[in-house]
Amino acid sequence: MTNWPILSLMIFIPLFGAFIIGLIDGEDKAINKNSKMVAIWTSFVVFILSLFMWLVFPNNPGFYFIEEVPIFSSVGISYRLGIDGISMLFIVLSAFLTPICILASWKSVKERIKEYMILFLILESLMIGTFSALDLLLFYIFFEALLIPMFLIIGIWGGPRRIYAAFKFFFYTLAGSVLFLIAIILMAYNSGTFDVRELLIHDFSYNLQLILWPALFISFAVKTPMWPFHTWLPDAHVEAPTAGSVILAGVLLKVGGYGFLRFSIPMLPSASDYYSGFVFVLGVIAVIYASLVALMQKDMKKLIAYSSVAHMGYVIIGLFTFRREGIDGAIIQMLSHGVVSAALFLCIGVLYDRRHSRLIADYGGVVEKMPKFALFFMVFLLASVGLPGTSGFVGEVLVLIAAYKVNAYLAFFIGLGIILGAAYMLWLYKRVIFGVVKNNEILKLKDLEYREVFIFLSLAIAVFWIGIYPESFLLEFREDVVHMVDNFNNKVLLINN
Repeated sequence: MTNWPILSLMIFIPLFGAFIIGLIDGEDKAINKNSKMVAIWTSFVVFILSLFMWLVFPNNPGFYFIEEVPIFSSVGISYRLGIDGISMLFIVLSAFLTPICILASWKSVKERIKEYMILFLILESLMIGTFSALDLLLFYIFFEALLIPMFLIIGIWGGPRRIYAAFKFFFYTLAGSVLFLIAIILMAYNSGTFDVRELLIHDFSYNLQLILWPALFISFAVKTPMWPFHTWLPDAHVEAPTAGSVILAGVLLKVGGYGFLRFSIPMLPSASDYYSGFVFVLGVIAVIYASLVALMQKDMKKLIAYSSVAHMGYVIIGLFTFRREGIDGAIIQMLSHGVVSAALFLCIGVLYDRRHSRLIADYGGVVEKMPKFALFFMVFLLASVGLPGTSGFVGEVLVLIAAYKVNAYLAFFIGLGIILGAAYMLWLYKRVIFGVVKNNEILKLKDLEYREVFIFLSLAIAVFWIGIYPESFLLEFREDVVHMVDNFNNKVLLINN
């Protein structure tokens, strides 16, 4: 264990890097080059720190690397940080994807590069803060502040309908959090603290739980997003720049699932148990509906966006089985989806940079000119459909097992969603990569350059690492999940008696 504030370092180093970029002056060419270099090295330092944190992290339940500085002592609000095995891996995911996003934007972003790099470093700081906050109000601040840099990234560097998509994303997700703030105040008033550790062991009354739970649910369901709160996601993905889609799918969607895992289920167990049937219905609808809609898409980005809705449906179902294998599977699925969805959006970005089109109909026979790209695209696509040996398989199997133990029909619908997922993904690959070359523009395509190979190779290693050796990830949070499930069962049993 370390005695120095590693979490604060990982939060403030990106802010310091953003400040340094803000001071860069001179000719445009020099500003752009130096901004990129500061951003990539800053994000790389944070990633190294996250790996060190992972290396020294103990495989025991509870929170570690605690930092606490009072802010408003009279009301119990503090700058309070700490992580367990669950939040630690999401911090590593955030730190891993940020330098990849910066590298992916190296040539594709050509305007206002300085501001772009500043926003991505601020976004990294807020993501790490969200997953490490142990003060409920501090979590809310990080949770909502994430909207600002993403709103600007979509609104400034996005596609033709970027303003509409940015405002829809911002107001839709902000509106969903108004009730969350009210719930936070009620929870703090009832328990006398904003400390997440104290709230996790506090026993809220059954009636109060039934009132608080929907407020938290709406906020987290919008962020996840769950059906029918998902309508902002396709527009945001389609209009966002490639790196914006990567962070949106890779990390920001996980904040909603993390909220259920950290707050709704352990703090409001009886209400979670009461509403679980409702959640299962929404989860099944999300899996089936989003998969069917994905089958009909003509835009590659929108197809991947709807696949994200379906995959997050698996996550929510796994969490609300309240079983160890279901929650383990949901966490692995979130980590896997963070890597795989990021990789798929980057694949689409590669094609768009060369062809300036995301329409499936504009492609065909790409393998003839881009064999290396076709190989990586196949790896990530098969991981998305859950091929054994890839990251997608582990989470889906664990969730399927847990769902079957709860209800055989629930498992059936999840299995149907997996089949539909294979259908739309494999059909996408067939139409884009194989077949005849439809036009001369395809003949002009150039295969991956070294920078792009490095990015995809890094993501492929993560995909196979999770798929072949999932124990290295499960080991980090297994005891936390066991502890949470045991406490959940004890609290629910106490209320029922």
